[in-house]
Amino acid sequence: RFQKQEPEHRINEKIKTPEVRLVGDNVEVGVYSTPKALERANQLGLDLVEISPTANPPVCKIIDYKKFLYEKKRKDKEVKSNSKQTEIKEIRFTPSTDEHDFDFKCKHAEKFLKDGNKVKAFVQFKGRAIMFQDR
Repeated sequence: RFQKQEPEHRINEKIKTPEVRLVGDNVEVGVYSTPKALERANQLGLDLVEISPTANPPVCKIIDYKKFLYEKKRKDKEVKSNSKQTEIKEIRFTPSTDEHDFDFKCKHAEKFLKDGNKVKAFVQFKGRAIMFQDR
C-alpha cells in the first residue's frame, strides 16, 4: 500500500557507474573513478550527487544534498509563481446588440487579448429570437 519513494537523484554509494564526470566548487573538473570521487566528497564533508545520469559518463556534483534539494524546490516554486494562468473571458452578444454596444464589447475583447487572456465570443438567443436568426 505504501511504496518507498526513491530519491530523485542517486547519491554517494547509490552511484554504480565505474567512472563519473565531476563538477562543482573546490573541485577540479574532469572524469574520475567513482570511488575516488566519493573519497573527494568525503574529504570535503559533502555528498556526491548524480546530476545528469543519462550523460556518458554521468555528471556528478560535490554539494550538500539537503541544501541542493532546498534550492531546487525554491527555484521550482518561483517558476510556478511566475507562470501566469491564462483565463478565458466570455463576451456575449444578442441578435439585438446595437452597433455602439458591439464596438464597446469588441474594445473589451481587444484589451483582454492584449492582457494575454483568451476570449470566447458567442451570440445568445433569448426566447423566440432563435426563430428569427436572419434578422
